Amino acid sequence: MPTKEHRRQAKGLVEALEVRVHAGPAVGEGEIQSAREFLRRHEFSPVSDYFSRLARLQDRLRTRSLQPVTRQGKRNYGGEAAGCWMQLQSVYDHVILSTCYGGEFRAQRGRVKISHRFNQAGRIDFVELKFLRSLQPCLTGEIRKIIMVQGYQARRKDWRQAEAFVLHVLPQELIFLFTDFFRLPRAEALGWLVNFGHRTAADLCHDLRQGRVNGVERATGDNPNQSPLVEVRKDEVALPILEQAAVLESVVELNDEEPATIRYARWPAQPPPPHYAVARHRSEVVAAVQ
Repeated sequence: MPTKEHRRQAKGLVEALEVRVHAGPAVGEGEIQSAREFLRRHEFSPVSDYFSRLARLQDRLRTRSLQPVTRQGKRNYGGEAAGCWMQLQSVYDHVILSTCYGGEFRAQRGRVKISHRFNQAGRIDFVELKFLRSLQPCLTGEIRKIIMVQGYQARRKDWRQAEAFVLHVLPQELIFLFTDFFRLPRAEALGWLVNFGHRTAADLCHDLRQGRVNGVERATGDNPNQSPLVEVRKDEVALPILEQAAVLESVVELNDEEPATIRYARWPAQPPPPHYAVARHRSEVVAAVQ
């Protein structure tokens, strides 16, 4: 029977191999066999999740050896979907989906970029805000991670529960997404913010399927390195991630002390909450995301 220490070692061993499969350096067959031997030696059950994960790693390595794939670099897309301008950055194992929102508060104009980074299984890595024009001028150009999953780069991609750091003081510019944002309980507001990214992904997937994505000339004209958003349909990395993110919903739980806890479940059958639609219609259409 494996001890607590053996379980800790097995967890670290398997997770390290999973990270290397995605990020390198390359994993060898011998390393997977060595990990299996460690599990057998310490009497882990043959039906243990660790054995299953090693089998998936081995299948992936064999598939790669039979069908070598050239790793694509970073791709940048821009265009209009669901009534707002979107930017999508696609990297080999994640995407960053960004939108801009602006408005007026107490006779001051402001504008922000909200970015959601999703991992290979469509789970959130972080929610980030950039002050394009802050209500406090000294913050213009600054970036804040509002929510960030702890150790997201090394975490199992299809996690269901994770601890996350949360910005202690939330930027007042979040009212540009939803006027009554700060009237929500803090945990509900944070959950809304994470799910807003999932709903944005769902909107983009829907419009890609319906052929309603446009803004091609503006994307390529203002930023020559930015491809038309419609080309996301051919991106073998980005599209599967977006499709998975589109069907997920999270709940954020706050304890007496940080960090927060994010839990995932499938979206319910009913439509999204009314305040989501309010936020979507408040989006500013801009020529390019800065």
